[in-house]
Amino acid sequence: MIDFSDFYQAIAKNRLQHWLTTLPSLLSNWQKEHQHGDFPRWQKVLTKLPQVTTRHIEIQDSVTLGQEGELTEGERKRTENLFRHLQPWRKGPYQVHGIHIDTEWRSDLKWDRLTPHISPLKGRYVLDVGCGSGYHMWRMLGAGAEFVTGVDPSALFLCQFEAIRHFANAEQKIHLLPLGIQELPPLKAFDTLFSMGVLYHRRSPIDHLMQLKSHLKPGGELVLETLVIPGDEQDVLVPIDRYAKMRNIWFIPSSKALKLWLEKCGFEQVTIADETPTTFEEQRKTNWINTESLDDFLDPNDPSKTIEGYPAPLRALLIAKAPYKVD
Repeated sequence: MIDFSDFYQAIAKNRLQHWLTTLPSLLSNWQKEHQHGDFPRWQKVLTKLPQVTTRHIEIQDSVTLGQEGELTEGERKRTENLFRHLQPWRKGPYQVHGIHIDTEWRSDLKWDRLTPHISPLKGRYVLDVGCGSGYHMWRMLGAGAEFVTGVDPSALFLCQFEAIRHFANAEQKIHLLPLGIQELPPLKAFDTLFSMGVLYHRRSPIDHLMQLKSHLKPGGELVLETLVIPGDEQDVLVPIDRYAKMRNIWFIPSSKALKLWLEKCGFEQVTIADETPTTFEEQRKTNWINTESLDDFLDPNDPSKTIEGYPAPLRALLIAKAPYKVD
């Protein structure tokens, strides 16, 4: 059974120790109240993974764990079968003892886009909000982060993360908590905070931005990546029903509007670092998801539009600093 004792032991010795007064009860309640019918099955998968000391760990340029010969062929085949019981795999890719988990999203391409624009992560405490299965968390650790915490309420993502972590020798500097940002007690302790692919899922985007700011140290850096639309400071799309077949899409601003929102929330040095259309190279069907993907979300006669007629997915990266002056 998944527990968080190693996380508690880790933060007892670092700047996150104040979370020990609240997080154990929050996570205990999550474990008691979580009702996803597949959660016991996913946890059982974790108990069946082979025990091995992975000698080759590469997380600077990819997430590659293990090399030929560390698992027997039988163990490798059983491991791949167990990984497939944790489908769909959305964010990656991962290479684990010769098993290529070809995820729906090429999250490495997003990482390559953002790294030229962010402050070096070496020695930093990093929070990844909406971290999914944790692919970018491993890349943050590979970039030299001192301590990486991810939050995402999905039980499946937690199990996928723990499956990968199992083969990384239970690294103590990286942890995923199955909570939402709104559940975390504010703690101005993080040097860098990532919120990628989250904002458009929030009913109140301004509240989300303020929550993010509440976890950054004065002068800390926010890395915000989200869907945007073309337009000026006043342009915001509010989908009538679905956007690209997704129901839980509330607000999609233009990059300029989002920059204005960040400034009104008190962020400083706000820059629009990148805008990139989502391509079929970055998001596509694979045999690790068995569900629809980008090709199904666009108008078959006009790929510049979603199936509902809205502008096709365009993603922006904005960088901002929390103010040095305490609110």
